[in-house]
Amino acid sequence: MKRIWIPQAIIIPLLLLALNPDNPYGYYVFLRWVCCAVFIFLAIHALSNGKIGWVWMLGVTGLIYNPIIIVPGTREMWTILNLITIILAIISIFILKSDESNDHNP
Repeated sequence: MKRIWIPQAIIIPLLLLALNPDNPYGYYVFLRWVCCAVFIFLAIHALSNGKIGWVWMLGVTGLIYNPIIIVPGTREMWTILNLITIILAIISIFILKSDESNDHNP
């Protein structure tokens, strides 16, 4: 059985911790690397299951968090973006999980 919920289980707490305004800058650099990797991985998984809309949502989210070309923004903007990303990650658990159950059907 695939464990497609594990990447989201890793990034959701990291995104929640990012809401703390006292984090050092290095935390946000680390967060960008992890979120970028996780969302690109999830986009590839969605692609392999034919979820084209989810490929775009997850892929764009991965690009937003990419650590190379940094998307500038205020703390308030990033707080809202982090909250939206948490919701997206939670929903993706259920959307991508439905594909796992279809893998076992003839």
